[in-house]
Amino acid sequence: MRAAWLLLALAAALYCAWRFAGPTPLQTNLLALLPATEADPVAEEAVDQLAGALGNRAVLLVSSQDAAHAKAAAGQLGAVLNASHAFASVTAQVPPFDLGRITRFYLPYRFGLLTAEDRAVAGGSAETLRGALAERLYGLPNAGLATPLADDPFGWLQHWLAGLPLAASNLTVEDGFLVAHRANTTSVLVIGTLPGSAYESEVQRGVLLAVAHGETALKASWPDVSVARTGAVFYAESARRASERDVHVIGIVSAVGIALLMLWIFRSPWLILLGFVSTALGVVCALAATMLVFGKLHLLTLVFGASLIGEAVDYSIQYFVVYLGARHGWDSRRGAREVLPALTVALSTSLLGYAILTFAPFPALRQIACFAIVGIFTAFASVIWLLPSLMTQPARRSPKTLFAVAAASLAKWQALIGGRRAWGVALVLVILAVPGWLQLRSDDDIHLLIQRDPALVAQERVVSEAVGADNSAQFFVVRGASPEAVLQRTETLCKRLGALTGASALSGWQSVTSFVPSEARQRADRALLGAHVFADPAALRALLGAAGFRDDVAQTWLDAWAHSGASVLHVDDWLAQLWSQPFRHLWLGRSVSTPGAFAAIVIPQGVSAANEPALLDVAHASPGVSFVDKAASVSRLFGVYRQDGAIWLAGALTLVLALLTFRYGWRGAIAVALPVWLAIGVTLAAFGYAHVRINLFNLLALMLVLGVGANYAVFLREGAARAFADRGAVWTGVLLSAATTLLSFGMLGMSSMPALKSFGATLSLGIMVSVMLAPIGIPSGIPSDMHKNQRRKA
Repeated sequence: MRAAWLLLALAAALYCAWRFAGPTPLQTNLLALLPATEADPVAEEAVDQLAGALGNRAVLLVSSQDAAHAKAAAGQLGAVLNASHAFASVTAQVPPFDLGRITRFYLPYRFGLLTAEDRAVAGGSAETLRGALAERLYGLPNAGLATPLADDPFGWLQHWLAGLPLAASNLTVEDGFLVAHRANTTSVLVIGTLPGSAYESEVQRGVLLAVAHGETALKASWPDVSVARTGAVFYAESARRASERDVHVIGIVSAVGIALLMLWIFRSPWLILLGFVSTALGVVCALAATMLVFGKLHLLTLVFGASLIGEAVDYSIQYFVVYLGARHGWDSRRGAREVLPALTVALSTSLLGYAILTFAPFPALRQIACFAIVGIFTAFASVIWLLPSLMTQPARRSPKTLFAVAAASLAKWQALIGGRRAWGVALVLVILAVPGWLQLRSDDDIHLLIQRDPALVAQERVVSEAVGADNSAQFFVVRGASPEAVLQRTETLCKRLGALTGASALSGWQSVTSFVPSEARQRADRALLGAHVFADPAALRALLGAAGFRDDVAQTWLDAWAHSGASVLHVDDWLAQLWSQPFRHLWLGRSVSTPGAFAAIVIPQGVSAANEPALLDVAHASPGVSFVDKAASVSRLFGVYRQDGAIWLAGALTLVLALLTFRYGWRGAIAVALPVWLAIGVTLAAFGYAHVRINLFNLLALMLVLGVGANYAVFLREGAARAFADRGAVWTGVLLSAATTLLSFGMLGMSSMPALKSFGATLSLGIMVSVMLAPIGIPSGIPSDMHKNQRRKA
């Protein structure tokens, strides 16, 4: 038996070591916590693709009141980051770029690219055309993308190019740097492209080390320069570092606290060692199983796993109580058989509580459920089959005095709340709880799950304000059966967005159709020119000649029109251009999740609570369009599952009662279940009185209160019913089990993750009330210790 457990431990430990030796299995992507919330799988795919496209950059803003210092410091920072090899590429200075490339790219398609204003001009009279031509010839020169007069006599292409959202920010190019000016401050943008995923720990460490080195060098050379940074890599590293700190603090404090408690009660380092052997087996096997099933281990699971120590050690504590109570008549196998019924019922209720978590929509909660189920089952199995082979010798001493004090306190406490008085206690607690229940309020905000580093949020705000970019997480997803269908639907959507007025209006939007109109739009524009401008070539040639164009220039333009019939701009042509790279995320292309579907996104600018309802109305009125607000979607899902959680909890209470009825009969089952029922009610009432808004995680924690808190009444009832059992020892074991569990779960309150804080607060209060009311489950028919001792002597 010992050899079998040793092989299991070695296999699990070697697998964990192998996984952690390679690419880290830790999942630091905060979005991995979130469920699929969009009804359209293409929209959910868009969320992932957009996050991936925008998440592989690290953005740094170098600022100073001296413009020369800001530019010099940005150049130095770019050189340091580039030399660190922590980035695939670093852009501090924009390489020379011929803007004429953009003009030359669009020139073959010029006759299908008209602005709304130019459509009105082209469809007008000859006098209107003459005026447009005069304005082109004698008007002020265009500061944007210019087109040759011979290739664009009326300036229609030049007007269309002016509408390209190439500079949708406050940035301008000065001396090769991307510069933003605000008041007296000059800020220079430095962008680094990551060599891998922002959620890989090696990438995070390399980036953080390089940035820290660069900032230190800047401080030495330019004391007046400040650096602000933003990017998914910084948030992911912050979350990983905070979670690792949580694991260390919770794990170490829990382990030390549990060891000291057990040493005070059992006065045996050997028993402490065996208790941690059982717990370590549970944790290692849980780690291995979770990584085997899910492939990745989320930080939330790891932090919660550190708190599982207190629950996993409960099973060995119950076995130690029997061991110390037996003294010279000790038989390790018989001792295991004596605790088997209590541990089996306790394991069943705990597994039920964690099994319910597997139905929650959040991937991290399913991981936690898998981790806990494997961990506590392994701990249970090790107590039943491994510890008896390691504890064959009887105990040398037993804490008789402590057990006697515990027995006396249990007798007094049971006399106060047990027997027929239990119903009076229950009634009083319910009466006191009702006002608290009536004050319960909920809060389903997604930020209860994810809390970003405030320092990074402040720096992100500095970068956004300087650049002038809107970091709105809301966007439209437009899907269709072909790229052309997507482009047409996108144009319809943009037209409706442009029609919004007043409080519903947007400040703008980004769309792929700003760069590539639909084929239908291009052909319509060409047809308009063919019907009104080029229908009479002689009149058009005369118009151009009167304006001063040479005949050969006018004929060249007319020939270009004649040969442009098949010239249609497609998305793939635009994507092939190097300068389209900053905007390629607007085109999602062929869907991976839905065969035969194509998609694009439209990112609105200036989204607010005032205009969001109008945006939703626009999406609902547009075929193939959905409005994605991931935060709001998850918050709504929080609310739905919180409401369903009440039903889950009621169902779980019923299942636990049925399970206990099978063992104790219906009267005994009610007596054993009553403490944990009251604990759940008191916990909810306390939240109401304290005006703590409850959320899904509070209700899920109450599931665990049900699974774990029911154990204490079970341990007491089973221990009191065992022949020659010492009630003082049993009560001591129950209190010690509760203390270790409280110590572990209570430490979750120190976690940096708000979700785990909710877990910890709910579990701690619920378990505390459960153990205090546990004596209600001891039936009055079981003989007291005094009668047991007399029977033992007889």
